[in-house]
Amino acid sequence: MAYDAQTLEKLEAEAAEIISRYPQPRSALLPMLHLVQSVDGYVSPDGIKFCARMLQLDPPEVSAVATFYTQYKRKPNGRYTVGVCTNTLCAVMGGDAIFEELSHHLGIGNDETTEDGAITLERVECNAGCDYAPVVMVNWEFFDNQTPEKITETVDKLRAGEAVRPTRGADDLVEFKEASRILAGFTDGRASEGPAAGPASLRGLELAREKHWEAPAQPQAAAAQAEESAPEPGAKHSSAEAPRDTGDGERKA
Repeated sequence: MAYDAQTLEKLEAEAAEIISRYPQPRSALLPMLHLVQSVDGYVSPDGIKFCARMLQLDPPEVSAVATFYTQYKRKPNGRYTVGVCTNTLCAVMGGDAIFEELSHHLGIGNDETTEDGAITLERVECNAGCDYAPVVMVNWEFFDNQTPEKITETVDKLRAGEAVRPTRGADDLVEFKEASRILAGFTDGRASEGPAAGPASLRGLELAREKHWEAPAQPQAAAAQAEESAPEPGAKHSSAEAPRDTGDGERKA
C-alpha cells in the first residue's frame, strides 16, 4: 500500500534532511532505510521504491543493501527486537541456554515474532559487550550478565506494557520504530543517559595504570618522530651536536 499524502510529505522532508548531510545522495541510503523502517516497522516494498526514487537508484540496488544488513527487516517486526548473542564467549557463558529458554517460553524461533506483535527473537553474532557476557540487546540497548530467568522476566514485562530499564545506556526502552528513527539520525536527546562503561570495561585500563604498562612504540611513529627531530639541511648544530675532528681528516657527529 502506497504512503498517504501526509506521510509521504513528512518522509520527503526528512529524507531531504538526511540527504543534505552527504556529498553524494546515494551515501544517504543506510539512514534512509532506517527512516522508512521507522514508518512501516520494516523495510517494505514501498520503502524500497521511496529510497530508490529519492536517491536516484534502481530498486534492486536498494534491495541489495537492505538484505545485506540484519538491522533492516524485510517483514513486519515486533515492537521489541530481542537479540541474544550466541557467539563464542556469550555461548560459553550461557547464551545458547538463554536463546533456547526464550524460544521455548515465547513459542517462536530465530527471526520470528510472537502472535501479539510484541517480541521478535533473533540470534546475534556479537552484541559488542563481551566484558558483560552473556549479553542480550533489546532494540539495541544493553542487558548485561543475563540468565534465562532474568531475560524471561524482562520479555514478560515488555509484553505486559511495563517499563523496563536497560543495564547501560538510556533510562528506558523505546519501541522498534522509534529506535529505527534514532538510527536514521533523528536523535531523542537521551544519548547521555545512564552509565556507559562499567567496572568490567575499565578493568584492563586500571591494571595497565597500576602496573605502568605502555604500548610499544610503533615503527612508523618512531620514524616520524625521528624525522621531526632531525635538523634541517644547513642548520647550525648545538655544541653537543657539533661534528668533531677525529684527527685523521674525518669529522664525526
